[in-house]
Amino acid sequence: MTKIRPLFDRLYVERTETELKTQGGLYIPEGSKEKGQTGKVVATGTKADFQVKVGDVVFFGKYAGTDVDEKHIILKEEDVLGIVER
Repeated sequence: MTKIRPLFDRLYVERTETELKTQGGLYIPEGSKEKGQTGKVVATGTKADFQVKVGDVVFFGKYAGTDVDEKHIILKEEDVLGIVER
């Protein structure tokens, strides 16, 4: 696994898995599954005053950021729409 350290106002996020089953009980084929819009912040850039921190689960726009691989994405902090609170 390649280790990536984001710079400036960027976040390195691991996407959370999307459900393979709809609320109505239908199963979604693996090839038709959309990428999730939530993920856990793995690392933050060098900016001093981030509003999100490592470990936060964030919600981001559907077309935001740059995919690193199937599970990871690099986002600008401004692409984060909210922090998911449990």
